[in-house]
Amino acid sequence: MVVSMAKKTIVPSSFELPYQGISARKESIKQLSEKHADSRDVFIERRAAFHKGEWDYLRFLIPAGLKVLEIGCSTGKLLGALEPSEGVGIDISPRVLELARQHYPQYRFIEGDIENPVVLSQLGGPFDVIVLSDTLGLLDDCQATLTNLRALCHAETRLVISFHSYLWEPLLKLAEKMGGRIPQPHLNWLRPNDISNLLTLADFETVRRDARQIVPVSLFGLGRFINRYIGTLPLIRRLCLRNYIVARPLHLRTPPQSATVLVPCRNEQGNIAAIVERLPLFCKDMEIMFVEGNSKDDTWNEIERVMARFPDRDIKRFKQSGKGKGDAVRKGFAEARGEVLMILDADMTVPPEDLPKFFKALEDDKAEFINGSRLIYPMEDQAMRILNRLANHAFSVIFSFLLNQRFTDTLCGTKVLRRKHYLDIAHNRNYFGDFDPFGDFDLIFGAAKLNLKIIEVPIRYAARTYGETQISRFTHGWLLLRMVVFAWRKLKAF
Repeated sequence: MVVSMAKKTIVPSSFELPYQGISARKESIKQLSEKHADSRDVFIERRAAFHKGEWDYLRFLIPAGLKVLEIGCSTGKLLGALEPSEGVGIDISPRVLELARQHYPQYRFIEGDIENPVVLSQLGGPFDVIVLSDTLGLLDDCQATLTNLRALCHAETRLVISFHSYLWEPLLKLAEKMGGRIPQPHLNWLRPNDISNLLTLADFETVRRDARQIVPVSLFGLGRFINRYIGTLPLIRRLCLRNYIVARPLHLRTPPQSATVLVPCRNEQGNIAAIVERLPLFCKDMEIMFVEGNSKDDTWNEIERVMARFPDRDIKRFKQSGKGKGDAVRKGFAEARGEVLMILDADMTVPPEDLPKFFKALEDDKAEFINGSRLIYPMEDQAMRILNRLANHAFSVIFSFLLNQRFTDTLCGTKVLRRKHYLDIAHNRNYFGDFDPFGDFDLIFGAAKLNLKIIEVPIRYAARTYGETQISRFTHGWLLLRMVVFAWRKLKAF
């Protein structure tokens, strides 16, 4: 219910900050938008290379078929490019919305001030994705608007913000004067750190930051080449025209109540009993699952003996039909019933006693994908050969660049995520394909593509006490180099 008294608006309790009415600045923005509404699509066609690059990257961030709200939708071109299952656009200009309805009658377009929480309450959320493309610069109170957007979110909602870099302000103003760009109102030229700070104040958390388009024109086809292969490089990308931030809402998720600990095992007979003995009961409902990879020793029968020895533990065993840890992980996760899915390597170089830390991080919603890191604490003697350690450090630098966040140890076997997120990764697996024999990168790349919040939990890496490592330094090192090239093509140069 909305009650107006003496120009003061009382809004529903889900919106925290009251609306003070449209400002003179906002009215001038509306008039300018109305004036140039009919020429907007002409300017989009003139800058086709720029808009194609923008839409391609936003399609990378936002899979088709989701419920999408675009705030400041203009003529609806971006919303149409995203191909949502349900699309809603809101804009302050009646004329641009008239054009949007003509272009995309399948979507719903609403006229209103995006800073008015009463208008936002009529949009029909929650939404899977809320897009603000070149919108924050037009707002009177960015913090209040971001805070009010939380009422349109569920726990998995992603806020996607795209905006021009402040470094380009002089060139863009020059383009306006020369008629190469639609005249713009006075904007808030916010930097990425400013926006991340506003998101924190509004109880959102930044999960991804990126920059694209160092050459926002075609240049006879050279622009796209430069943007793909040069503009994404470290340092250079700081000069790009477009900045992107993806954020998630905090404090909306319920804690998990069950977990499956998946143990891929091959030739690990001597470790099976110790895994069960040492694994703490860190949640109310815990399943332990062994996926055995056609061992040469008696691992399969040892699992059966341990199941009989610990009848009070929910232990299951499966034999994989394929080869490799990646196949074992997919087999186990397909059979798992836990709300949280965890991988524990059977060699116990990651101590089973550390798994409660991983579960706690997920339970407290510190992140949505938890990766172990062996390269922070000192290791036991003989735990990792020096050449392997140097290679791991090198790959951590490379993958931190590819994934747009610090990643110290991509090859630590312990990885934890919710079942829902794993199913989303599996559903979107066609983007990467069946490329990963390890199982680590399928999950890491999938989590990055879905804009999941990723953190690392440091562990103390122990030396193996039974059996031999199944990692070949040179064979698997070559495969890792292939992973680097593959990730670069799929996550950067597209």
